[in-house]
Parts: sequence; C-alpha cells; structure tokens
Amino acid sequence: MKLVVVSAGLSVPSSTRLLGDRLANATVERASADVQVVELRDLAVEIAHNFTTGFPGPALGAALDAVASADGLIVVTPVFSASYSGLFKSFFDVLDPDALTGKPVLVAATGGSARHSLVLEHALRPLFAYLRAVVVPTGVYAASEDWGAEGLVERIDRAAGELAGLMTGLSAGRAASASVSVSVSVPTQGGAELVRGGGFEVVPFEQQLAALRPD
Repeated sequence: MKLVVVSAGLSVPSSTRLLGDRLANATVERASADVQVVELRDLAVEIAHNFTTGFPGPALGAALDAVASADGLIVVTPVFSASYSGLFKSFFDVLDPDALTGKPVLVAATGGSARHSLVLEHALRPLFAYLRAVVVPTGVYAASEDWGAEGLVERIDRAAGELAGLMTGLSAGRAASASVSVSVSVPTQGGAELVRGGGFEVVPFEQQLAALRPD
C-alpha cells in the first residue's frame, strides 16, 4: 500500500511536518505501506501558476498523481486565521475533484493555542467530506504546549489505528472484488436460467413468480 503525507508547514524545521511524520510512523506500524511526503512549501509557485495557466508544473503534477494514487492520506496544516492555510487549500483546489472519492484521509493541524483545535471539525472535516473522502473519526490537533505533554501520543495512536484499519480493509476489498468471477447465465430444465457468479446463484424474479403460481 501507499501512504501519502501532505504537509503545509512553512518553516524549517516545522511542527506541522513533525506531526505528519509521527502520524505516518504510527500508521505504518499497524499497516505495511510505503510513505511519501508532499511538502507544499516547495510547490507554492507551481500551485499559483496552475491557477493562472490551468496546467501543473512537473513537481506539482507528480505530487497530484501521488495523492490520487495513494491508498491513504495524512493531511496536516498550520492554523491561519482560525482555518487551514491558503497554501493548503490551494493545493486541494487544483486537485482533480474526484481524486479523493472513497479515499481514507486523516486530518491534522498545528497551532499556537489549544483554542484553535476546533479547526479540525469546522474547516478540515467539511472540506474532505465535500471531496467525498472517507475521513477517519479521530483528528489530531497539536498546540505548542501539547508537544511532550500527555495526550498527544494517545491521539496519534488512535487516529493512526483508524487510518490503518480503513486502508487495510479497502485494500482487501479491492483484492476480493478482483477475484470475483464474471456472472454467466446457465440454462436449466424448462428453459429457466440461473445466474452464477461470485460463488452464489441468483434465481431470476420471473422464475420465482412462476413457482408460486398454482398448477
């Protein structure tokens, strides 16, 4: 499986990137996956050009392809003006609107105060629900005072476990779907047909009605 971390941190080092890395590490401990990090700071110019030209540059195109092909996403943004950053939103504005449909996404954010923790619920979760992603129940917010304090590790572990479970379940579901045989119609006595496929038989509705008619 492939796990992609989208980090909108601006500084180096970045607490936003640090949170993304910790979430990714906790996730791959529970579900084997290759991790790729997309640093939006490095793509800022190409994102702006995409808005004016309608075409992504090489680096941005590769990042968009990575997100679209991922089995799961971890998205992390710093809080700006009580919401996600403009750079973070701009990246998902240039992403294909259908790229995240059905994809597991773990939302996370960093900020200077615990007062901004609701950004997960009033900004991030609605954005990815609109994009038809499957947002894991637990979001992770890390204020400055949370680093090294009790509670953050537990939230990271719980959210990572939920993401790993979704990724594993969806991956297994795709494998099972690929192994299902194609349905075929099999003639039976009296001209009726049974539709066979996927290890079970489906009796056509007309045949079921005929069986109920009195002789």
